[in-house]
Amino acid sequence: MPDRDDYYLALAFTAAMRANCRGRKVGAVLVKGDRVIATGYNGTPEGLPNCLDGGCLRCADRDRFVSGTGYDLCICVHAEANALLTAGRFGASTDGSIVYTTDQPCFSCSKELIQAGVEQVFYARTWTPDDRVADDYRRLQGALNAVHVPTEYEIQPLE
Repeated sequence: MPDRDDYYLALAFTAAMRANCRGRKVGAVLVKGDRVIATGYNGTPEGLPNCLDGGCLRCADRDRFVSGTGYDLCICVHAEANALLTAGRFGASTDGSIVYTTDQPCFSCSKELIQAGVEQVFYARTWTPDDRVADDYRRLQGALNAVHVPTEYEIQPLE
């Protein structure tokens, strides 16, 4: 039987299989009181063309944007943000919750998770921020009590 962290990380990797981003497939699970209250994966906003169908210029033209940059120019909503927005849309409080995510949250998602009252984040794959803001990023991760949990789970590429 998988332990709690492995179970929720497996759910995050399952959610990531729904991602429609040309770049990285990311999934997130929002847990409160040992119950899943929302899931999310990265992709374009509801009603817009999927990233895989040309919905996002940043993802469609990978040579134009350096990896790990230009997130503010990407039309896709990140997995962690989608989980928070889904919880809010359906009236689930995120205060005191925990997030399990396939990837260490980016700078923006980290701020949003803190503001939403998330107490801790567990993630499987690491992410390195821009050196110019590395100290600020470490502070954000500290505020989230972020924990790296290596796992054997992986996301299969779309065919």
